[in-house]
Amino acid sequence: MVTIIGWDIGGANVKAAWLTYEHGVTQDVKVASLPFEIWRQKDRLPEVLKEAFTQVTLEMPHAMALTMTAELADVFRTKREGVLFVLDRMLTAFPDCASSALSLSGDFYPLLEAIQQPLDFAASNWLATAMYLAGQYPDCLLMDVGSTTTDIIPVLGGKPAAIGYTDLDRLKAGELVYTGALRTNLAAIVHQVPVSGQFCPVSSEYFAISGDVHLILGHIIPDKYNCPTPDGQLPGIGSARQRLARLVCADLDMLSTAEIEEMAGYIYEQQLEQIQRALQQVMSRLPQLQTLPVITMGLGAFLASEAARRGGLAAQELGTEWGRKASEVAPCVAVAHLLAAHLERV
Repeated sequence: MVTIIGWDIGGANVKAAWLTYEHGVTQDVKVASLPFEIWRQKDRLPEVLKEAFTQVTLEMPHAMALTMTAELADVFRTKREGVLFVLDRMLTAFPDCASSALSLSGDFYPLLEAIQQPLDFAASNWLATAMYLAGQYPDCLLMDVGSTTTDIIPVLGGKPAAIGYTDLDRLKAGELVYTGALRTNLAAIVHQVPVSGQFCPVSSEYFAISGDVHLILGHIIPDKYNCPTPDGQLPGIGSARQRLARLVCADLDMLSTAEIEEMAGYIYEQQLEQIQRALQQVMSRLPQLQTLPVITMGLGAFLASEAARRGGLAAQELGTEWGRKASEVAPCVAVAHLLAAHLERV
């Protein structure tokens, strides 16, 4: 029996998955996700890693597998610096555990070797998901909508068929979309919204985020709104309406509940359109995807499923098979499985 912890260390969240694995069969999975804005207190990363560790296990695993996206945070001068920081803090937090990082080539390397070529390990979490799920769904389209971003990953013949591997190339290919279920500034989704029969330009201040829209519309519950609110209030429908009113420089004395809900519905439609445009871009390159299933996952799986449905595609939520919590942290569950299988082979 092999025990593994898979990690997905992002700029806004630290996610972990504990996996018990024997002879190719998963015996147990436990997951944790902690909000952690690395640009605010990056030196707390080892502490947060240990906290996530204790949420999934009380014993050291045989090995750990690492993916990351935190290197993009602007607290680091370069992505190289960010990768090296994450690798170093993993070694600091767990010096006695054999830990490996997944490279963009799809291979595992011990952390001390990964340090030699840091850019090979930047933004590798999407690849872990694609490589693992390709074994279960050899021909499909994966859509993972998280708190911040959307991944659109074609899988053909049991292998990822993405053309972009770096964030830059994935953005250009439509395989990465910077829109998510919680943290997206609404001014990045809309430039105007309907208010009382007229379109009103929005402010570009940090007044409200996508989590407010989805809370108001009932797509998420307050417990899922696990990032800081723009105004520092606790997440709730009432405070979300206050924040959304400020998007048009108003407040709850000036706008009715119906007017605010109309704004929220319009923003939701525009966010769906962002995802649909990227989906169409990927589909135009690989028209055979039109007949294949779309596997949706992440905190914003509801966005992925609706975008797929409107595109005439058959959507299947990974949460139905894995459970919602595991589906919301798919990359760290996937990378744990990949390393477990790798260790059994060698």
